[in-house]
Parts: sequence; structure tokens; C-alpha cells
Amino acid sequence: MRLTSKGRYAVRAILDLTFNSNGRPVRLQEISERQNISLHYLEQLFRRLRKGTVVKSVRGPGGGYVLSRSMDEISVKDVLVSVGENINPARDLVGTGDVKSDTVEFVLTKTYFENLGLIMQEYLTTTSVGDLIRKARGTQELPKAASNLLDVGAFPLTGAQPNAGKGRDLS
Repeated sequence: MRLTSKGRYAVRAILDLTFNSNGRPVRLQEISERQNISLHYLEQLFRRLRKGTVVKSVRGPGGGYVLSRSMDEISVKDVLVSVGENINPARDLVGTGDVKSDTVEFVLTKTYFENLGLIMQEYLTTTSVGDLIRKARGTQELPKAASNLLDVGAFPLTGAQPNAGKGRDLS
């Protein structure tokens, strides 16, 4: 699985929205400034996230975006699938017609990556936005793999942190 900037930005934006909403809609301009993501690009991502029922828009003064469901009901997979990410590493394995697909090595490799894809999808399905937020706030331990992702900055959050100064730097 190759996570593109589209998927990384979508997860960062959803985490930013969740961190900073405090029950009120968050404007894309605010997310853009905090995360240093183009406003135009965020508009495209949030159009897809809205169609994928991850967020909903609030119109009018004080409008913006809010999560469409509880942060515990939105999985990382929901976010990635909404923006069109390929989360199946075996999908690209078949390739073009010039690949010799009747060899033992090909079948073993394909089976291995199909199994890996199932494990990854299960993990992405069972990790919610709420899990990541609680991990960032230091109130829940995630599985080691998710902790490693956060620790190496796979989902960096910039700007003001709700627990700034408490030793939990996610950038």
C-alpha cells in the first residue's frame, strides 16, 4: 500500500478538524493555515469526505465542517476510502499482460499480499479517529504499530495542541 499525499492530507485534516472543533464547525481556511495544506486542495478533499459521509458542512455565518458521526464511529479506512485511496496492496500486483502469472512465485507473492491487504484493512477499519485523538492526548494506548506511526510523524499536527507543553509533540 502506497499512501499518497491525498490520503495523508485527508487524515491530517480530519484529525485537525476533530482536535479543533470543540462542538463548532471548523473553516477549511483554519485547517489550511494550521496544516499548511492548500485551501483549494482541502476543498477537493472535503468534497469527497462529504460524499463519503465522513464530514458534513454547516452553512452560514460561523459555518464550516463538522464530523458527520462521532469520532469513534469514523475509521481511518472510512477517511482513506472516501478520498479514493488504494488500501489493497494486492490490487496492483496483477499488472499488465506481460507479467507471467502462472508461476509458483507469482501465486505465492499474490497470496501473501492479499493476506497482507486483509490485515491492513482490518487494522484501518478498527482504528477510529477517536483512537488517534485519544492517543495524541495521551489517554489511550494504541497497538504498537499505530504508536510507531504517530511517533515517527506519519500524521503530523501543527499549530496549537490541546495538550501543548505536556511532552506529547506530534510534529
